[in-house]
Amino acid sequence: MWNRCFVTLLLLATSLASARDKDATWLQVTSPHFVVATNGSEKQARRVADQFERMRSLFHTLFPHIQTNLDDAPIFVLAVKDDKTFRALEPEAYLANGSLRLAGLFLDSLDRKFVLMRLDAEGDHPYSVIYHEYTHLLIGKSAAWMPLWLNEGLAEFYQNTDIREKEAELGQPSREDLIWLQQNRLIPLPTLFAVDQNSPYYHQENKGSIFYAESWALTHYIEVGDYEHKTHRMTDYLTLTEKNMDPVTAATQAFGDLKHLQNELENYIRETTYHYFRMQTAVEVDDSAFKVQSLTASQSDSLRAEFLAYNQRTADAQSLLDHVLQEDPNNVQAHETKGYLEFRDGHLEEARKWYAQAVQLDSQNFLAHYYFAAITMMQSANDSDRQQAENSLRTAIKLNASFAPSYDRLAVCLAQKRNLEEARVMELTAVSLDPTNIGFRVNMANIYMSNRQGQRAVEVLQAAAKMAKTPSDSNAVQFALANAQRFAEAQKEFAQRVQEQGDDQEDDQGDEVTTNVTAESKPAAQPMKQAPFVAKGPHRSVVGVLKGVRCESTALDLTVDTKDKQLSLHGDDYFKIPFTVLGFQLHGDLNPCKDLENRPAKVEYVESADPSVTAQVVAVELHK
Repeated sequence: MWNRCFVTLLLLATSLASARDKDATWLQVTSPHFVVATNGSEKQARRVADQFERMRSLFHTLFPHIQTNLDDAPIFVLAVKDDKTFRALEPEAYLANGSLRLAGLFLDSLDRKFVLMRLDAEGDHPYSVIYHEYTHLLIGKSAAWMPLWLNEGLAEFYQNTDIREKEAELGQPSREDLIWLQQNRLIPLPTLFAVDQNSPYYHQENKGSIFYAESWALTHYIEVGDYEHKTHRMTDYLTLTEKNMDPVTAATQAFGDLKHLQNELENYIRETTYHYFRMQTAVEVDDSAFKVQSLTASQSDSLRAEFLAYNQRTADAQSLLDHVLQEDPNNVQAHETKGYLEFRDGHLEEARKWYAQAVQLDSQNFLAHYYFAAITMMQSANDSDRQQAENSLRTAIKLNASFAPSYDRLAVCLAQKRNLEEARVMELTAVSLDPTNIGFRVNMANIYMSNRQGQRAVEVLQAAAKMAKTPSDSNAVQFALANAQRFAEAQKEFAQRVQEQGDDQEDDQGDEVTTNVTAESKPAAQPMKQAPFVAKGPHRSVVGVLKGVRCESTALDLTVDTKDKQLSLHGDDYFKIPFTVLGFQLHGDLNPCKDLENRPAKVEYVESADPSVTAQVVAVELHK
């Protein structure tokens, strides 16, 4: 992920406590797909935007079927003029003596894409950092399962790209990489294949450089060899790693004996001539359509503060944000970044406050509306707040119709209001925009269960199980699938019981279930008798300790004991009640009849229009 600079630079004594440069003048160049902010010249900024647009066009020509979603929102490029400005923004891990020196880096998260690069990079390919970082951006969705050596090898392979009016040259040999390889001992291939984000080979300067260089050489050797010999070793390797096979085993199956491959690679490095790819292309970029604007000190500071926040330099970000808000109390971007920092630290009330202020200041950032809604849904269950969340999510979708999480949260919000058909449509949209997101598919299954379609929920989760690539995704799907299977089986048994009893009662199983629920192993009994329930007023919530838990068949009675009172609640069927946990994990399935007694919990409920009828349980959140 990190590119590096091979020129040894003297370290200047600078203060890194703040990224603010009082003498700097910043400007911004906006192209169709990129926003370039710089303290350099307009000419340099236009050149950077032009190169990114050309690289984007070239990659879409090379890989027309790749799923990138790169146009969801503009990519922000901070193109800084010198080492001093760069070091005020780069990750703290690279500031220590002996750390790898960077010339650029790429930051990707759920909602933001940043590139940080230096304008004073030198060499035969001065814009190689642009191509390197864009390659990472393009293959970002594969980063979770792609081995690090190949992720970096591909970026190194494409970084020395030359794009002209009629043709492009790809995969040119890297002089710097070859020098490193010829002057240093190679990393054994089993070690290279196993390098991850925590490995010293990825961070320390000398080891980092040989890691990048060898990753480039092996990628170049295999890519060129596959083309010349019409083989598909790299494709085979990618297929195996995508199926969660460990990188070393996958390499042995795809490339053959690793000792033999190591010898071939060493011989390849000693060659004096290397092939590369040349392709005909006509890339046209109209830079006359680029928009240029000067940035005020407040605007440039808030932009860099946001980058520092996403770059985990929290103290520096906070210091710069405080300065911005002193000078410009209505700076929307500063409010948004403050909200993000509080949200990341788990301070939800503070985060909601900052995002609410950003929304009130007429934020045109879909993220402010999204985060405000998401936090509101986490904190509150009353109808007024739920409506505010829904409004903000609809605004977020208008501002960015390609941001899948907004549709997902809106689907959950609508499902809570029992608007199940629109919830289903919103969740389908989220899945179509991000098919790899397992959480969206789990929520889709919950919506089907809410709509009394247990078997459909099972089918959705069975398909999701085949797509899970990480242990956490696999565990989440299996947890939800076991729950859906129990739900579907309970529906089936209930329908059979009704049929056997000759009862015409409609099967009314179904609501969102978020943790496994098991039933008592005993003969079915009649539910606890209660007059027909008619809801009165909004949903309410109470926090206390659960007492007097009693079950008959699937009916549930309990009391919430607070400091001031005891509240009796009833549920006709505990399979209909969504149970969640906060601050801890359950071990095994939850049996409401046995596991709720003396549990601290937040219970959502609704009162009855008939004072003689017990209020109904809507949801239970168990606390540690």
